[in-house]
Amino acid sequence: MTFRVDRIELFDLVLPLVEPFLISGGAMHERRSVIAVMHDGEGGIGYGESPPFELPFYSEETLAGARDLLSRVLVPRLAGQRFDSPEALDAALRVGVRGNPFARAALETAAWDLEADRRGLGLADLLAERLGREHSDAIPCGVALGIPADGRLETLATWVADAVERGYRRVKIKVRRGWDTEPVAIAREALGTSGLPLTVDANGGYDWPSDEAALRALDETGLLYIEQPLAPDDLLGHIELTRRCRTPICLDESLRDARAARQVETLDGPRVWNVKVHRVGGLTEALRIWKVAARFGATLWAGTMPESGIGSQAALAAASLPLFDFPSDLEPSARWFGRGRDVVELSMSRDGTMAVPRSSIRHLLDRDRFAVAARPVIIAA
Repeated sequence: MTFRVDRIELFDLVLPLVEPFLISGGAMHERRSVIAVMHDGEGGIGYGESPPFELPFYSEETLAGARDLLSRVLVPRLAGQRFDSPEALDAALRVGVRGNPFARAALETAAWDLEADRRGLGLADLLAERLGREHSDAIPCGVALGIPADGRLETLATWVADAVERGYRRVKIKVRRGWDTEPVAIAREALGTSGLPLTVDANGGYDWPSDEAALRALDETGLLYIEQPLAPDDLLGHIELTRRCRTPICLDESLRDARAARQVETLDGPRVWNVKVHRVGGLTEALRIWKVAARFGATLWAGTMPESGIGSQAALAAASLPLFDFPSDLEPSARWFGRGRDVVELSMSRDGTMAVPRSSIRHLLDRDRFAVAARPVIIAA
């Protein structure tokens, strides 16, 4: 379906967090991102989000850098151009641009949403159509618990117990050097007889082989998987851990794109992959990774940054696909921002699942909230 990019609007979106979210590399106190709104000139509208952090503790790309690249290079490149698919638009974004997946993802996911809007479908419908598969109508949700700001194990235990009460399908806790096996033991105790799987996420906070003892200790705690224990560029270290540990190793930041996925396949590396749509540059690349995973036999699940409800639509659509067998990190908007604050409200049922929308984002957006939380950056004609 050919479409013309008539104009693109960029907005700075700011959503305060209910409480700080701490990981091994840094802390986040509010969700700041750039929203791209793509118009086709015929009434069709697509929304996308660029959600890197303001400081480079998660990735090399920062919010300021993404905003600058979008404003000076990517938006002017697309405005007025005609494309026959979101995949073709993705290819245009890559010319002369190395990396910068978060910036590209804002426009790439907006193009997918624009196609969904023009065709009266949801994002999940489009992705399933491309793969020739069916998608789920609802996806299981897991909770991601940061390191308590007060550093108290009792706080973590309270959080875990609350997650069980709310119906989440999986509990994940953040770990780092000095905050690992003991928090896992406390979390396990708080899970009680719920039977919920427990995972940990180190966000690359350990080194190999100097932290082998700590990682082997985690291997003995009965986790579903250990997520991103080593630095993103230490692929060989993760492969070595896969061979030495009984617990599956999960790749997050290391899974930069389909090229990295093919390397993991060739080297017989970890078979659990966290697919963050925006981290890999958008839905086109996520589908490429899906095809490698299908060939390799990897198990997928959808991660989040977390994004606003706008960006979460791409993750939700991906999580509805086959191979996404583990619970996602998608959570209700109220968990992060409080009730009635998100611009697209996400909700979770008592059985720990989230419905997959069958419409484009424009039909889900709360325009009044968006008008309050978003500030215009640029309009490209």
